[in-house]
Amino acid sequence: MSAMYVSAAGDVEAGKNKAKICNACHGEDGYAKIPIYPHLAGQNAAYLESSLKAYRAKQRQGGQAVVMHAQAANLSDQDIADLAAFYSSLK
Repeated sequence: MSAMYVSAAGDVEAGKNKAKICNACHGEDGYAKIPIYPHLAGQNAAYLESSLKAYRAKQRQGGQAVVMHAQAANLSDQDIADLAAFYSSLK
């Protein structure tokens, strides 16, 4: 049996406001200025949501996972949906 992926409807403007803390590593425009951080602009919203939920649950490892575990720890499902909507809206 496969798990069904459930997504809250994300709000782009709310995500933009919540992304301010993300800007230091991922850039205001979703394009990281430092090569060790991934670009988030234009990423698939479902991928971003599942990644953030995995970081929050400390299921994702490697790279900068420890940093992301801390960043995602206090995000609600709605916060994650909003961030995913924002970054996926960028070109």
